[in-house]
Amino acid sequence: MLQTLMVRLDPDDEQYKILLETMHRFNEACSYIAEVAYSIGKANKYVVHKAVYYDVRKRFGLSAQLTVRAISKVVEAYKRDRSVKPQFRPDGAIVYDQRILSWKGLEAVSLTTLEGRQLIPLRIGDYQKARMDRVRGQADLILRNGVFYLAVAVEAPEETPYEPRGVLGVDLGIKYPAVDSDGEIHSGEKLLETGKRLDSLRARLQSVGTRSAKRHLKKLSGRMKRFTRDVNHRISRHIVAKAKDTLRAIALESLKGIRRAPVGKAQRRDKHAWSFDMLKRYILYKAKLLGVPVVFVDPKHTSQACPSCGHTSKRNRPARDDFRCESCGFAGFADHIAAINIASRAAVNQPIVAVHMHQLQAPAFRPSS
Repeated sequence: MLQTLMVRLDPDDEQYKILLETMHRFNEACSYIAEVAYSIGKANKYVVHKAVYYDVRKRFGLSAQLTVRAISKVVEAYKRDRSVKPQFRPDGAIVYDQRILSWKGLEAVSLTTLEGRQLIPLRIGDYQKARMDRVRGQADLILRNGVFYLAVAVEAPEETPYEPRGVLGVDLGIKYPAVDSDGEIHSGEKLLETGKRLDSLRARLQSVGTRSAKRHLKKLSGRMKRFTRDVNHRISRHIVAKAKDTLRAIALESLKGIRRAPVGKAQRRDKHAWSFDMLKRYILYKAKLLGVPVVFVDPKHTSQACPSCGHTSKRNRPARDDFRCESCGFAGFADHIAAINIASRAAVNQPIVAVHMHQLQAPAFRPSS
């Protein structure tokens, strides 16, 4: 499986200006290429290359291979939707391949820029150092909050899936991001409170509109996303480790289309802020690395069915957190009941096999420095 590492660059002031100018010029070239590709209605790399190559090199001063990478970036974007002309931000990523990038050990990287090759020092942590020998293919130069990174794909070794001796059902939710069939609850209260607090602060700063407020808004940018990512990493790591330690498979609901389900106005923000897809992806890729089998089950009535007698009814849920079977009286915490039902449905569908994830790419690891 491929995993993405974020390697921080540590350029001096002059190198920083060169990288920034190269990035801006590269994306200006992409915008120009997109104009041409859209006007001729072609998303074929060779046709677009023939139409723009020499003109792009002359207009924007890009090297031969940077021009090739710009053409490829535009064509890939245009292929995704030919009804619209692709748009490129000035600080969009530059794709570097082996012809215009070379690693100089773990201390530096050589990158082609508008000013020729630049040897840029790296600020790299132990986590990245242990994996840099598995670098594969190209890298993306990105600018995030004023800092340059190389997003590098590395091969992550996977353990052989084991034969499970049971199932750990996991119910994903908004108030409680994850509740498992053992009754362990991962609360999302802090996540929701933080989101509401940052939304309120952001609204107040936007209404003020002063230069100081704008600086504060810039600092807030991405904070919630980073916090959510960290929470989901912790939850998914715990769930996968628990399943691995007990030699169980993990069962999840197939939740496609859940954002389209109607909810009340008061719940809309929470539903759309809910990062169930991120948490699911984290569970999947961590499970694959450790050889933990994962299966998906039909989510229909998992929160309304009684795991004791099988009676299914909406009236079994008198309140959001409460379950009480109107037939046999079996009662418990509603999300725990749902997780038990998820585990039961997966167990019925034995033998359990790992989900196919040959194309799965792990989320990017955030640099420690």
